[in-house]
Amino acid sequence: MPLPHDPGPHWGEVGIHGVHRQREWDAVATVELAVAGSEAWFVVLPDGSLVVEEGDADADRFRAALSVAPPFRAHAVRRNGATWAVAVRRIEAVELDDDTPGNEIEIAWDGSERTVRIDGAPTLAGVPGLERLAEARHRTYVVRAARLEGSTWEVAVSPL
Repeated sequence: MPLPHDPGPHWGEVGIHGVHRQREWDAVATVELAVAGSEAWFVVLPDGSLVVEEGDADADRFRAALSVAPPFRAHAVRRNGATWAVAVRRIEAVELDDDTPGNEIEIAWDGSERTVRIDGAPTLAGVPGLERLAEARHRTYVVRAARLEGSTWEVAVSPL
């Protein structure tokens, strides 16, 4: 018995249609390590120090096995036995004043109006270190920052 007629669009061979997804990781590798646990999320700061964010595996062992220069964010997942998949994304880390408030900051400047959110709440306060960094790159911008440890922040600056 023949299959029912499919009236939908036919674009030919199976392939890629539409816009591709943006790359999430800069490097992905498999590593053979005898480490307990199942996964680890961690950040390696510019000075080489380690900030463990989540997971039950010894993240310090993965840092030594990676050839990516810091700073970077990484996620290691056990695949089979001692085989681990490790994904790495380079980040920008900056030092801000010790008295910088909050743990997450977003600043937007459209050329005439500035909006600032600290931990999701709007504020009139400014963060001069972040604003100088963004202004050096773009006339209008959005800058997002997340505290990594102490006065070290992960920063992303984008044109508006």
